[in-house]
Amino acid sequence: MSVTKEAVLEALKRVRGPDMERDLVESGIVSDIFISGGRVIFSISVDAAMAQKLEPMRQAAEKVVNEVPGVEKAIVSLTAEKAGGNGAGAAAAPAAKAPPPGNLAPPPPMAGKGPGGQQAAPAQAAGVPGVKHIIAVASGKGGVGKSTTTANLALALQALGLKVGILDADIYGPSQPRLLGVSGRPEPVHGRVLKPLEGFGLKVMSMGFLVEEDTPMIWRGPMVISAITQMLREVEWGELDVLVVDMPPGTGDAQLTMAQQVPLSGAVIVSTPQDLALIDARKGINMFRRVDVPILGIIENMSYFLCPSCGDRSDIFGNGGAKAEAEKIGVPFLGDVPLHMDIREKSDSGRPPVASDPDGQHAKIFGEIASQVWRQISDGSSARAAPAIVMD
Repeated sequence: MSVTKEAVLEALKRVRGPDMERDLVESGIVSDIFISGGRVIFSISVDAAMAQKLEPMRQAAEKVVNEVPGVEKAIVSLTAEKAGGNGAGAAAAPAAKAPPPGNLAPPPPMAGKGPGGQQAAPAQAAGVPGVKHIIAVASGKGGVGKSTTTANLALALQALGLKVGILDADIYGPSQPRLLGVSGRPEPVHGRVLKPLEGFGLKVMSMGFLVEEDTPMIWRGPMVISAITQMLREVEWGELDVLVVDMPPGTGDAQLTMAQQVPLSGAVIVSTPQDLALIDARKGINMFRRVDVPILGIIENMSYFLCPSCGDRSDIFGNGGAKAEAEKIGVPFLGDVPLHMDIREKSDSGRPPVASDPDGQHAKIFGEIASQVWRQISDGSSARAAPAIVMD
């Protein structure tokens, strides 16, 4: 039996809103309802100051939706609108909730300004239990091979003898299920905590496991923030040396959420050699620097093309641009990865080169990059507390 938005809204009429006079639907605080198969996902917008008190309301909403025929799993989050310093509405941020089962820490609230315009004391963000290091793999724009790089970098770190996981934070375009050949639904462990899936020995969590591959994620910022927070905090990652986060392209909500929610050990920037890509990569680097995240280095992807027939080299996107940029701004250049049919074919078929051909040239390239990344984060030089994001 297929689930409809009308049926979900009808069920939500049974739950009283924050004023205890109108139901949730009458209150107008339910976001767009997202349905994929038997999965129902939506958020409830509340006053941030009331969020913890309204946790029973969220639980009640989740319960009545789970009772709708055809619903396999309801995921309901509380979000809160943050008012800007000039009184205008600002971007929405996730509301604080009561600690979920399993002693997982709730996400810290965003820092603001105290009385007299003084900056409030920054909230100290907790790391993810059991995870020693978290690194973000980011790009200033899409189409530069960031997700493919993430998968192979994670596998190369694993080849060093480390315990590694991947969080696919690219909510709008999750690629890790396809790249790693992993499918299925995460199973609940206890309460709201989910068990990650595994691919080639990596623990993996992605929005791609919760929705169909061709389903568009038509979400605004609050839902994206909430989803990333839940995949960080409400997943049983276990003991990991490194959690590699596949970030969405750009410098928006997801990047700021990651910078604030956890103390990132650093960020790896992926770019192609041409000037247009480097302009956007520079923005990504500056964004992470603004929020005090160490830049572990730049990878130049699709750096050159070697003809498989004649062996001639062609610099399709130019060559050396990322290396020159790294030298210019004073960050490490981690290496260049060629544009090669083998990488494309194996990635599309869920067999990343580092796993399917561990002795090959491409695995060697990613291995050298992984060694540089691990040296930087393991010596403690990049350790830091998560910054407070101040909303002026």
